Amino acid sequence: MSLTSEDLPSDFPAAVALKKRPAAGPWVTAWRKLRRDRAAMAALGVLVLVLLLCLLATAYARHVAHTDPFVSNISGSFTLDGVTRPVLEPSTTGLGLGFTPIGPTWDIYGYFLGADNQGRDVAARILYGGRNSLLIAGVSALICLVLATMIGVVAGFMGGIIDAVLSRLLDVLWAFPIYLLAISLSIVLISKGFDIGPISITSGSLWLPIFIIGIVYVPYVARPIRGEVLSLKSSEFVLAAIGLGVPSLRILWKDILPNVMTRVIVFVPIMIALNMLTESALSFLSIGVQAPDASWGTIIQDGQTMLYTRPIVALAPGLAIVITVLALNVLGDGVRDALDPKSKRRIGSA
Repeated sequence: MSLTSEDLPSDFPAAVALKKRPAAGPWVTAWRKLRRDRAAMAALGVLVLVLLLCLLATAYARHVAHTDPFVSNISGSFTLDGVTRPVLEPSTTGLGLGFTPIGPTWDIYGYFLGADNQGRDVAARILYGGRNSLLIAGVSALICLVLATMIGVVAGFMGGIIDAVLSRLLDVLWAFPIYLLAISLSIVLISKGFDIGPISITSGSLWLPIFIIGIVYVPYVARPIRGEVLSLKSSEFVLAAIGLGVPSLRILWKDILPNVMTRVIVFVPIMIALNMLTESALSFLSIGVQAPDASWGTIIQDGQTMLYTRPIVALAPGLAIVITVLALNVLGDGVRDALDPKSKRRIGSA
């Protein structure tokens, strides 16, 4: 049986402490739950580590590896253990024709993960590519969630003809297979870019994959939010506010949106993971990130022709995607459980 301040003598010190202790708000309670979830905290640590490593890409390339990962280095050489070796070594397989990139040296000061077929440092390119992959996934998730929240809230709260029109638009987008729609938009827009009023987006801009990925997932987020709004709209506290004559805008701002935001927050890590996979797929098909920029998807494409000679070129960025997406999914599960009011986990003292 739990003990409250009323069960204790008035002169008991714990009674005074319990009376003075303020009640924790819902966000503080959610953070306590999340903080006690070891798997979610470990996943958050992995994500922070990946983000920090990618942000240090420029420092690593310039001051540690002393290389430019965007410039071909076919005839270059490097020194390892006092021995100077070419970056592209003569092939020793088959007829001995062609060249094979140097393999991993496991030395952070140069070609830690080896070189690609252009003699570029794979480790440095992975850090630069991860920065673009995380940027595209994060910004496109933000665009998707903002648009989906606006559409879902307006459709669910307003109802009538507005709900019918917005729902049919979502149905049209929903009818297309997600990757087919993304590939179609990429092929059309990357060839010539597009203009939005005074804003002009060129064919090689990172804003193209950001815009495309942010649009194609809107129906998958807007529909659950619309359903949540419809449920809240028929709840007792909203009906009571309507009966008291509270303005609709105030009900929307004070009662609907705060309750919807928990669902939106749960979507954040999930959408970032999905967007990262979509960006990698588009970049692998050469219709995502364009040269000279790089992403984990473009590096996998660079390494597909070397799977038998230097598999690390394709496997390293693939492993980075797996680790990042897995961490995002585990964190997403933790966030969902922390924001779920029906969660059975007990919260101890902070």
